[in-house]
Formats: sequence, C-alpha cells, structure tokens
Amino acid sequence: MNKIRVGIVNYLNTKPLIYGLQKPPIGGKIELVGDYPARLAQLLMDNEIDVGLIPVAVIPQLPEYYIVGDHCIGTEGEIASVALFSEVPMNEIKKIYLDYQSRTSVALLKYLLKEYWGINPELIDASNDDYRKEIKGTTAGLVIGDRAFEQRKISTFIYDLGSEWHKITGLPFVFAAWVSTKKLPDDFITLFNEANALGLQHIDEIVRDTAFELYDLKKYYTLHVSYKFDERKQRGMGMFLQVINAK
Repeated sequence: MNKIRVGIVNYLNTKPLIYGLQKPPIGGKIELVGDYPARLAQLLMDNEIDVGLIPVAVIPQLPEYYIVGDHCIGTEGEIASVALFSEVPMNEIKKIYLDYQSRTSVALLKYLLKEYWGINPELIDASNDDYRKEIKGTTAGLVIGDRAFEQRKISTFIYDLGSEWHKITGLPFVFAAWVSTKKLPDDFITLFNEANALGLQHIDEIVRDTAFELYDLKKYYTLHVSYKFDERKQRGMGMFLQVINAK
C-alpha cells in the first residue's frame, strides 16, 4: 500500500504534533515531507502531499477540503512567534516587509492594519530572509516561526498578532490546521489523531531534547501555542475566514 504523504512544518511549534508521527504504529504508514507553511499549501494544491499542516488562509482556495483530526497550531492570546517588528511605534511605520513563509499571518496582518490599527504603510512581499536586515528606521517587518525569536532580541517594538486578534474578537486564533483535499480512511485518521496527541503528553521530553536558548520552550509549548482544535478555535477560524473573504 502506498504511504500517505504528510506535509509538516519544520518549526519549533510543530514538534509536539510531529513527535508521535515519527513512531509506530503510524510511522511506517506515512512519508513526512517538510517545508515552510506557504510552500506546504502549494504542495497540497498540487497533490504532492495527501495531508498537510497548512495555513488556514489557504482553505477558501481549495475546491474541496477536509480538516483532519483534532489538532492545530493555535493560540488563546499571545503566540510569541508571529509578530510585527519595528524600531518605531505603530503610527510612525512607513513600510512593512511581509514574511514570504506565511499566508495566514500576512492575511491577519492586513486585516489588523485596515480594521484595527488604522494605518496604511507600503507593503512589500519579501522573497527570502534578507528582508529582516531592512527592519530598521520606519521600516517594519512581519516575521513568523523560529526566526521571530531571533527578531525579538533585536527589535524595540513587538506587536504580537495572536494577542491583537484576541483583543478584537475575544477568540483564539488558528494559524495552521491539518487539511486534506480528499477524504482519508477513518482508521488512518484515528491513528493520526492519537499520534498528534502523543507529543502533547511528552512536552518535557521534547523540551529537554531540543537545543534552543532564545526562548523558554516549556513556556512556548504550554502557554503560547494551543494545540487542541476545539469549538472555540473553530469559531475563531470561522470568523477569520469570514473577514478575509469579505474584503
């Protein structure tokens, strides 16, 4: 039987979800394909993976989709690893570089700029990591993932996108979910869900085995990232998809 191709993101925040996917009984049934979020979305649309941890902003572009399992990359407030970084206060920002690795975060930022912060800076699509060198003066930058922890040590002003969304809506935010474009077997989904849950029971082990000095990973995994795709997160995701499609 062909292995099911599972697209994963090689960010620190996904380690708890991937932990169980690398072990029996599911490890031998899947092929893990790693890339950054925006690229994974394209792989799913091109049928190069069967299920992927993709940015939720892409969901409306899929002709057919299925949410797989009960886990996601979400937050109840501050996410810490998705933020707008600047050397000047919000009202002095003239340009913003947009992280090329993201789609959901870019869509969320554009919503916040227009509907909440009320500023209208020039937006520039970054194409590689060099854009972070441009975050100076009145030029800001959206940075996501592990690189955001590096940027936290550099920039004076940090506008956390998870926190900003929560201030407006009172709801959690979902950055990425497990999505397929065709229905997967029920027995596979059961195994997949159990594998996702396994890592959440081994957070201390994952923290111990992960060399990272820029941030407290135990705090990140337990206070910032919220992995259960529960009813409130479904509501938060639904509201987000509604507002970005209304523009």
